[in-house]
Amino acid sequence: MSTHISVPPHALLERILTLEIVRVTERAAVSAARLRGHGQEKAADQAAVDAMRRELNKLPIEGTIVIGEGERDEAPMLFIGEQVGIKAGPQVDIAVDPLEGTTLCAKNMPGAIATMAMADGGTLLHAPDVYMQKLAIGPGYDKGVVDLDATPADNVRRLAKAKGVNPEAITVLVLDRPRHADIIASVRSTGAAVRLITDGDVAGVIHCADPDNTGVDMYLGTGGAPEGVLAAVALRCIGGQMQCRLILDSDEKRERAAKMGVNDPKLIYGIEDLAKGDCLFAATGVTTGSLLSGVKFRKDGVIETETVVMRSVTGTVRYIKAEHRELAKFHLD
Repeated sequence: MSTHISVPPHALLERILTLEIVRVTERAAVSAARLRGHGQEKAADQAAVDAMRRELNKLPIEGTIVIGEGERDEAPMLFIGEQVGIKAGPQVDIAVDPLEGTTLCAKNMPGAIATMAMADGGTLLHAPDVYMQKLAIGPGYDKGVVDLDATPADNVRRLAKAKGVNPEAITVLVLDRPRHADIIASVRSTGAAVRLITDGDVAGVIHCADPDNTGVDMYLGTGGAPEGVLAAVALRCIGGQMQCRLILDSDEKRERAAKMGVNDPKLIYGIEDLAKGDCLFAATGVTTGSLLSGVKFRKDGVIETETVVMRSVTGTVRYIKAEHRELAKFHLD
């Protein structure tokens, strides 16, 4: 007697998309990796953008780019509002950072990744490309244990109490920028440790979701709003809390935000405000870092990649190590 497994069509499509977005970030990562260490940030970013756009336009979706990249520094971009996919299938919001850590790639330093997120249409925050205050912690804590309006020192003490440890046992990840000097001093005043990163705050936020392995308990600081939405999707999948506030410190930024539906410039966004509904997140390593291994170009011509892909509705996190032997798909010529 044969057994037939019935899978609802929408669920089957979503499962297919979980693997399809892996192909998108793999292509972007390989294209960028060819320029590792060449000091060409714009060229590496453009290579990743071109590869990502090409693959997105093969997917069975009606996709809209709601988080693009590059508006602030005039980098090449998958622009906000761009339509992607074959115009058949579910309507989805897409957030992209084809090369997070362009400087890391250009200098061949650890931690550059190609990343994207996909969610049900209309469920991702349409964030302008401005800076954003960010506070993130991992899973397992009561809601509201930390607060964006509290001082960094107070948040360290709150988290330490919730974790049942002294503040000295807490490590806070912060982007190494002059603007963060006060945050760093406040954290260290409690006895807590600060780990500094030069770039890559999507990966930075993800680190605090797995403190046992990463040693990171909290992420604090200001960074790009698009990266904030991408990070929120990842945390929706793996657990954790995040609070953000857009930094709209000029009339031009406030007008731009208003056009995207942001009416309260002082609003604190929770993780569900940034990313609602069913979300998918994928990131492929470009240069080897603490999150993912970078692309390897082997002497026998095989290309190796490592990708993490997550889905919020199931909480599934997959690490996919791939060996690519059919290289024409990468369009490397």
